[in-house]
Amino acid sequence: MSETPTRRAAIIINPTKFDDLPAVKRQITEESAALGWAAPLFLETTQKDVGQGQTRQALQQEVDLVCPLGGDGTVRAVAEALVGSDTPIGLLPGGTGNLLARNLDLPVDDLGDALRVALTGQNKRVDVGRLTIDQSGEHERPAQHIFLVMAGLGFDAAIMADAPEGLKAKVGPAAYVVSGAKNLRGAQFKVRVKIDDQEEFSRRARTVVIGNCGKLLGGLVLMPEAEVDDGLLDTVVLSPKGVVGWAAVAARIASKKRSGHERVDHHTSETVRVRADRPQEVQIDGDTLGKARAIAAEIVPGALVVRVGSPT
Repeated sequence: MSETPTRRAAIIINPTKFDDLPAVKRQITEESAALGWAAPLFLETTQKDVGQGQTRQALQQEVDLVCPLGGDGTVRAVAEALVGSDTPIGLLPGGTGNLLARNLDLPVDDLGDALRVALTGQNKRVDVGRLTIDQSGEHERPAQHIFLVMAGLGFDAAIMADAPEGLKAKVGPAAYVVSGAKNLRGAQFKVRVKIDDQEEFSRRARTVVIGNCGKLLGGLVLMPEAEVDDGLLDTVVLSPKGVVGWAAVAARIASKKRSGHERVDHHTSETVRVRADRPQEVQIDGDTLGKARAIAAEIVPGALVVRVGSPT
């Protein structure tokens, strides 16, 4: 007589991402059984609770693994509830970006492959960033969020804000290209930046990106030195002027050179504070949070356990 499986995973699903949710659940249940795991605990996100509450519920039931299945926002919500615990997160592809999975070289095109890594892989501790957003710039009721990949102020956040969900569903990452072209000619703004305890400096910028890891959609690497477990944040200030300036920035990024260039300013630190002269769009891991005058970020080393592939 076969032994009853004791390991159980919770699958936190954003139901809006799937046309045939029962089929997805059936596939996960069957593949879990084939790998010797018990039937998963399925919990669906809602507009009011995008994953934190469901993750806490799963932890109360003492599951062995929590797998977000939605977009990067679902991943971030689940991770936020798991930070500081020893329960691993298993990354399943369900959205446009799957940015953390890409940075960890995990499967992003096949649910079955990703599930096998989540159920049979090994644990890896990674850092998370903690972002404080001050909308007024006057320290009035600042909000805190975690980010796993990147936070941004300015152009990159405006791209995210202007990429419609419907277009993302139809054409995927190309939606950001459409939105980027629309926002390309925007005006620069002035920022004051403080890196750790160094002296504050000023720049005119189009965007400031703070990264925990460096890979974006399409294989673009904005921060080649960034590592998800190095205990450091990487900050890039981009200051192009017009379309020609953006072409120079693109060439600089493609060459993987970041230092000593008037349009691409790169810093590594444990903390960073950025204050803009007027409100700018803010994004974390591709989700927009509205406009703010000031943001501050700090690294939280080794705060999240992620299931990754076994070494070959």
